[in-house]
Amino acid sequence: MEKSKLKSNMLEVFFLFLKLGTISFGGPAAHIALMEEEVVHKRKWISREYFLDLLSVTNLVPGPNALEMAIHLGFCHAGWVGMLLGGLAFMFPAVVISLLLAVVYVQWGSLPAVEALFFGINPVIVAVVFFSAYRLGKTSFRKIPMMILGAASLIAALLGVNEVVILLGAGAVGLLLYWLPHLPEGLAAGLWLPLLLNSDPPVKLTALWFFFLKVGALLFGSGMVLYAFIQQDVVARFGWLTEQQLIDAIAVGQMSPGPVTSSVTFIGYLVAGLPGALVATLGIITPSFLIVSLLSKLLPVLQRSNAVQAFLSGVTAGAVALIVSVGIALMRTAVSDAWGLILFLAACAMRLFAKVDTIWLVLGGAAAGFLLQGI
Repeated sequence: MEKSKLKSNMLEVFFLFLKLGTISFGGPAAHIALMEEEVVHKRKWISREYFLDLLSVTNLVPGPNALEMAIHLGFCHAGWVGMLLGGLAFMFPAVVISLLLAVVYVQWGSLPAVEALFFGINPVIVAVVFFSAYRLGKTSFRKIPMMILGAASLIAALLGVNEVVILLGAGAVGLLLYWLPHLPEGLAAGLWLPLLLNSDPPVKLTALWFFFLKVGALLFGSGMVLYAFIQQDVVARFGWLTEQQLIDAIAVGQMSPGPVTSSVTFIGYLVAGLPGALVATLGIITPSFLIVSLLSKLLPVLQRSNAVQAFLSGVTAGAVALIVSVGIALMRTAVSDAWGLILFLAACAMRLFAKVDTIWLVLGGAAAGFLLQGI
C-alpha cells in the first residue's frame, strides 16, 4: 500500500472510530450495528460476509466485543497502526467522560443533588444487571445440562468461590458434556496462572494493572461479567471500593458512550487517582489488542472447532451465574426501601416488555431520584 494511501486510511480509521465512540450508546449490539452501517454499507471497507466472520470470532474469544471489532476493522483498513488507532479512538471519548465524572464524583459526591441522582439511578442499574443476565441466559440455557451448570455456578458464586475458577471450571464442564470424554490432563495446571494474577501485590498500581489485565483476558459472555470480578475482588476481597461505589461506577458505564468497560477508568480513579485511572484502563484493553493481533491466522480454526464451541457454552453458563450473583449482592445497597423496590421493578418491566433503552432508564431513574428527594 502506498504511503499516502496508508496515511489517508489511518486518518479515516481514527476519525470514524472517534465519532462512533462518541455517539454509540445502547450496548455492544448497538455499537456493532453502527460499525456495520459505516464500514460495510457506507464506506465499503469490507464485505458483509467478512464483517460477520469477524463478529463471530470475537464471540469465541474473551474481551469486549465492540472494542475488538473496532480493532479488527482498523487493522483491515490500515494495518497494524490502524489496529491501534481503531481501538484507542473508539475508547477515547468514553474514557475521558468517565474520568471527568470520576473527578466530579470524588469532589462533589456527597452533595444532596448528587445523592439524589444516584438514589434514583441505583435501583435501575441493578435492574439492568439482571436483564443482562436474562438476555444472555435466554440463549444459553436451552438445554437441561446448561441450566444445571448455571445453577451450580450461581451457588458457587454466592458461596464466594473465585470467579476465575467458576468461569474456567464451567468451561471445562462444557467440554466434558459436549466434546471430550474426560477432562484434559493439563487443565488443573492451567488454572494456576490466573489464580496467581489474582494475588494482591503490595503496590496498589501494580495490583490494579494485574487485576484488570486478568479481567480483560477472561471477560467472556458479557461486559457485565466485569462487575462480578470487581464485586468479588475489588469490593469484597481488597476493600478498595464500597458496594455503593461499584453501583455508581456501573451507572457511569451506562451513561457514557462506547464500551461499558470504560467504567474501569472511573474505578481506577477512585482507587488511585489519575495514575489508577490510566493503569486500570490500559490493563482492561491490553488483552483485546493482543488477542486480535493473533486472530487473523486462527479465525477459520476457531470457527470450526467443536472444542472451542463446547468450552464457550460452559463459560457462558458461568458468566450468567456471575452476573446474577453480582446483581443479588448489589440489591442490598441499591434496593433498601420501598421506593428503591418500586424503581427496580419499574425498570425491569420497562426493559423487558417495552424494550426501553438503558440510557433512558438511567435518565429516568435520575429524574425520579430528584423528585423523590425533593430537589
